[in-house]
Amino acid sequence: MRTKEFEPDEIADAAMRVFWERGYAATSMQDLVEGTGLSRSSIYSTFENKQGLYQQALRRYQAVTTANVELLAGPGSVRDLVRQLLMRILEDELGDPQRRGCLVANATLELAGHDEAVAELVAHNFQRLQKALEKLIVRGQQSGEVAAEKSPRALARFFVNTMQGLRVLSKGSPAQQRRHCLLDVIDVALDTL
Repeated sequence: MRTKEFEPDEIADAAMRVFWERGYAATSMQDLVEGTGLSRSSIYSTFENKQGLYQQALRRYQAVTTANVELLAGPGSVRDLVRQLLMRILEDELGDPQRRGCLVANATLELAGHDEAVAELVAHNFQRLQKALEKLIVRGQQSGEVAAEKSPRALARFFVNTMQGLRVLSKGSPAQQRRHCLLDVIDVALDTL
């Protein structure tokens, strides 16, 4: 029996880039063959089908978002850390000529409403970020930076929503207004702290 001559995580990463650029529905098996360098039979034998490969790509996307979660656990004021995160998203959006957005946000809009497995992966990704924000907000309440009567969970959900909203708004805003539009949202969001 031959052993696989490829690393499944590397293939999932390559597929992630294809899905991220094209979306799930617009990605053909031929796109995946070309993007991963594998044959169709290797893709099917390793991931079962296009959907299995997509789900693995979403799992691998967590590595991309880990830096955001780690930022929130770092030193600094709550406001500064949340601002850094929102500005990171703004720069990601403005610096991407393909306007790919967030793979999880794209999956949410394209598939999560009718694909339970994708919905679970999306929810897990959002929950990781929400928990990190919630922990930061609690820390801010303990230090007096954030009002004690504010719900850490509600604020964390608000900021997860704001982040995803920035990504969607960026895709739909005229190029010459995108930065100003996104900065307006960031400024208003930070005023909730």
